[in-house]
Amino acid sequence: MKVMDWLFHREVLTDQEIDLVKVMEVKKGAGRNDVPSVVFEIREHGKHTAVGRCDLRMGMNEELYYAGQIGYTVYPMYRGHHYALKACRLLFQLAKQKYGMDKLIITCNPDNWPSRRTLEELNGTLKAIVDVPKDHYLYQYGDVQKCIFEYQL
Repeated sequence: MKVMDWLFHREVLTDQEIDLVKVMEVKKGAGRNDVPSVVFEIREHGKHTAVGRCDLRMGMNEELYYAGQIGYTVYPMYRGHHYALKACRLLFQLAKQKYGMDKLIITCNPDNWPSRRTLEELNGTLKAIVDVPKDHYLYQYGDVQKCIFEYQL
């Protein structure tokens, strides 16, 4: 699962279809969610162009209940290739093996059908569809509800 990008000395997770190239680590208290996290570029295996980004957030708090412990985006021109699904599977392995996590939460907007299908395909449990509190930063971005999916690792 783990290899090194020797040119730039960055950690790379791979499933031989995609590579997750670590671009930064965020220390506890330094990011928006007040938990440590690791941010990756999503790339097609062996290529240098990013098709998206994802991150793993270690810890849980009220903020992350709505934002999730895994976040991802796939750039519009690269959608439809299951990159988010493959990235989440690699992040599940990382969460369990390196950080000792046994479960995690991923969220999506109820009307974001591609993301919702991805989360369903990952075999999580839809715990609830909840209203986002008005003082949460996601609400300020227009996210008023979230599907809360839980995954046993």
